[in-house]
Amino acid sequence: MGNSKSGALSKEILEELQLNTKFTEEELSTWYQSFLKECPSGRITRQEFQTIYAKFFPEADPKDYAQHVFRSFDANSDGTLDFKEYVIALHMTSVGKSSQKLEWAFSLYDVDGNGTISKNEVLEIIVAIFKMISPDDVKQLPDDENTPEKRAEKIWGFFGKKEDDKLTEKEFIEGTMSNKEILRLIQFEPQKVKQKLKEKKP
Repeated sequence: MGNSKSGALSKEILEELQLNTKFTEEELSTWYQSFLKECPSGRITRQEFQTIYAKFFPEADPKDYAQHVFRSFDANSDGTLDFKEYVIALHMTSVGKSSQKLEWAFSLYDVDGNGTISKNEVLEIIVAIFKMISPDDVKQLPDDENTPEKRAEKIWGFFGKKEDDKLTEKEFIEGTMSNKEILRLIQFEPQKVKQKLKEKKP
């Protein structure tokens, strides 16, 4: 707890985060101050993470999705995120390189953490994503992806997998890199969905 009381971020952590993310020293220091305000213990629980996450999506129900995001970033599985895990989570989900984002996406979809993804796991995450899409946005989705089941089916089909097959991290990353459609289907980006649909209209 030593240095978190002083409200300053340790030089080692600051340097490591600057090295691994695109964030500046100023940004990191500012976030650290607000992180300590929200979480004086210097750690963030699953519940607190869900509350913070919900602020980003006031119109939606991100509880389930936030839980999966939290799980995928709780590197040491201790049920809390420290500032470093929290910033890496922010970085990966917002400005990370494609390959890093896909490694993260794989861990998000690998719900049981066994190193492969099943069709049911894909469905579980897609169900959580759908809870965050407004009903109006869902109405605008194409017929073959306007329910979680259809979208999971479509993703699984793109990977060419049978019902009970498993997807490895390598297959997941390579498949997603080579097919922009998969990338679009596995992500939650409602604004981009709207933009895409506008572009498609004559």
